[in-house]
Amino acid sequence: MTELLSDGITLMLLGMGIVFTFLGMLVLSMYGMSWLARRLEPAVVETPTTLLASTTGTGTDNEELVAVIGAAIHRYRHRN
Repeated sequence: MTELLSDGITLMLLGMGIVFTFLGMLVLSMYGMSWLARRLEPAVVETPTTLLASTTGTGTDNEELVAVIGAAIHRYRHRN
């Protein structure tokens, strides 16, 4: 009985060690891929949009923005 329990504990510890090692390698590989993607990514130049950059907002800008957001929501709901 004790030998069976000892074998079970050994097998459990071996399995947990293998899973822990695999998950550690997975985390390290994800960090490595993230670092590589950041290094290979071209520099992004942010360009201000006309709706967000305008400081003298009129009512028509807001109405146009509301219409665009409404259309985007409708399209999203239609697809999903």
